[in-house]
Amino acid sequence: MPDWLAVIILGIIEGVTEFLPISSTGHLLIPQNLGWLPHQGDLFDVVIQSGAVLAVLAVFTKRVHHLLTTWQESSTRDYLMKLAFSFGLTAAGGLVIKKMDIELPETIQPVAWATLIGGFLILILERNLKEKDGNTSITWTIAAAIAAAQLLAAIFPGTSRSGASILMAMAFGVARPAATEFSFLLGIPTLMSAGGLKIVSALFEGEAAKIDWAMLALGTAVSAASAFLVVKWLIQFVQSHTFVGFAWYRISLGILLLVLGASARH
Repeated sequence: MPDWLAVIILGIIEGVTEFLPISSTGHLLIPQNLGWLPHQGDLFDVVIQSGAVLAVLAVFTKRVHHLLTTWQESSTRDYLMKLAFSFGLTAAGGLVIKKMDIELPETIQPVAWATLIGGFLILILERNLKEKDGNTSITWTIAAAIAAAQLLAAIFPGTSRSGASILMAMAFGVARPAATEFSFLLGIPTLMSAGGLKIVSALFEGEAAKIDWAMLALGTAVSAASAFLVVKWLIQFVQSHTFVGFAWYRISLGILLLVLGASARH
């Protein structure tokens, strides 16, 4: 398979899965770790997420503009401070993870287990939240909990950054639309900084010549285009639907991956 076609496929996978509660990183690793697509490396998998987050800026243009133009209002300032607080905790935790040399897994089993367990957790949470409306307030405790959820997703690919942060907020009583908005907006600095840090690290380590910048740009652009469609759809979806369907998808996929992983060892 030509590299450009593999990159386009991976870009589509990233864009489609980044904001769904099914884990974009896990879905990127699956075809690469199983040998279905050429392995592109950690830098590629992380940086193309920055493309997906551009879709959030496009879809939330009015909301972002409102936050930037009304920052002097107490309610807006409070919301922005909590976004910054959550991002700060995530960034600090991310640096600790980097120092610990925690890397993306080379085998499919960790992704399979995270996918499977995450599916059951979604079912349990959705059952407990049934017929509960929730509120729109993001407290400092909730902001900290969302940061912890993002770090959990970083350590265990297959968990889903957006899914974990949305569901964590909902577990603390936040309504689904408000939890989704906070998670998506938090993803802007989180994913952009993660991608930027990967590139800067590669440059300082003298690996720039090894990077196919054209393929990286292609994957990022495809990711942004496909993510735009998904974000628009998901914003409407969460207004009147639960994540139960995604939970059963995760459970089915997790079982399938465990079977494929077991077959590959024999």
